[in-house]
Amino acid sequence: MTSTTASHAADLVAALLFILSLAGLSQHRTSRAGVGYGIAGMALALVATIVLAAQSITAGAVALIIIAMALGGAMGLWRARQVEMTQMPELIAVLHSFVGLAAVLVGWDSYLEVESHGSAQTRIAADLLGIHHAEVFIGIFIGAVTFTGSIVAFLKLSARIASRPLTLPGKNALNLGALAAFAALTIWFTVSPALALMVAVTVLALALGWHLVASIGGGDMPVVVSMLNSYSGWAAAAAGFLLDNNLLIVTGALVGSSGAYLSYIMCKAMNRSFISVIAGGFGIEAPSRGDEEQGEHREIRAREAAELLAQASSVVITPGYGMAVAQAQHPVAELTRRLRERGVDVRFGVHPVAGRLPGHMNVLLAEAKVPYDIVLEMDEINDDFAETSVVLVIGANDTVNPAATDDPSSPIAGMPVLRVWEAEHVVVFKRSMASGYAGVQNPLFFRENSSMLFGDAKQSVDAILQALVDAGPHASGPAAQQTAAAG
Repeated sequence: MTSTTASHAADLVAALLFILSLAGLSQHRTSRAGVGYGIAGMALALVATIVLAAQSITAGAVALIIIAMALGGAMGLWRARQVEMTQMPELIAVLHSFVGLAAVLVGWDSYLEVESHGSAQTRIAADLLGIHHAEVFIGIFIGAVTFTGSIVAFLKLSARIASRPLTLPGKNALNLGALAAFAALTIWFTVSPALALMVAVTVLALALGWHLVASIGGGDMPVVVSMLNSYSGWAAAAAGFLLDNNLLIVTGALVGSSGAYLSYIMCKAMNRSFISVIAGGFGIEAPSRGDEEQGEHREIRAREAAELLAQASSVVITPGYGMAVAQAQHPVAELTRRLRERGVDVRFGVHPVAGRLPGHMNVLLAEAKVPYDIVLEMDEINDDFAETSVVLVIGANDTVNPAATDDPSSPIAGMPVLRVWEAEHVVVFKRSMASGYAGVQNPLFFRENSSMLFGDAKQSVDAILQALVDAGPHASGPAAQQTAAAG
């Protein structure tokens, strides 16, 4: 078997492993195996690439590749160990930017090597040069948009810049004009390639990527993350065409298509079209009352909340980004365990866009060993709130906002939310009365059946746990009552 044939076989196996990885990551129980498949596929792809490259480049060049891989791997391992779960969304945004930058560099390298050095006739058939020109241009454009867009997403997610949308005059016209200019430049470059056009499309795409994401508000950031994930996949696929790397094409297409579908799911969960997200974020369509309070709120202490929970027959916990920031998932898991021991029916209701990243809350709960079977999606839990004794809203805000269903003028009107206000009692864990990430005040805080438990979420849950311990092991839930009746 020749080295080329072996490389193609390795590419095929790696592609299958990546497909298995995606399939595994679609469910909690198989996610660990999915990660393992992905790691195995990438390791195989890297080894195959080095072995094939060694046939045509010097030993010194191979050594540089290995050194670069070792440095990159060491930096990635160090960063993965250091990053907090709350920082995962911005870390992913940064990784997307690397993919975009790599696509830009590959495009430039391909142009300089093929066109600028006059070796086109030996590298590419003359009748295919136009296709190659288009590949270069499109790859650079997608990569540059992904690069600056991901940088802006990182800055917003990490609160280094404001999450509110940038509203330049005629911003939609600017975006459409940039796309029209890109189409015209692509045709021009395909017919008559020139270095000036390469510079022009790079600058245009960098500016468009920055403006595109800067114009999107904080409430839409989960969609932005999945959208950039899709962009990075298509950028990788474009780089694969330029490098004649089938595995990169397949992998990029997998990431691009799955990211696009995830964006669709996120938009559907927020009752927003993808175009409306690109056009701007929450807070643009209608004026928001921001942090203006809409009535009297009632406060509750941890001991009082513990008494409510001890007497409850059913409890639903709806987590949000505040739980992640406070790193309260482990105390929440312990609270769940203790309440279930008392016979209380405890479940979790997770909104599709809870947190800053799709699936963020599910990962946190899995990390804390919360049983998978009691973690339910919004559509599975929403009809049960009316029969729920107590709902604990831990760090969530926009995803439990009744204005989405009650106020047609609200910026989040029409967005499907968890109907927690239908429960008998609602306890909201928050640091203050400030509005959520979308900048929209929440009328839930002022409802008669709602109480505010102010403070750090982790400390508040710890205080509730201590109050339950002090109250003794008395069980009061339905399971305990059935046991007592049977006795």
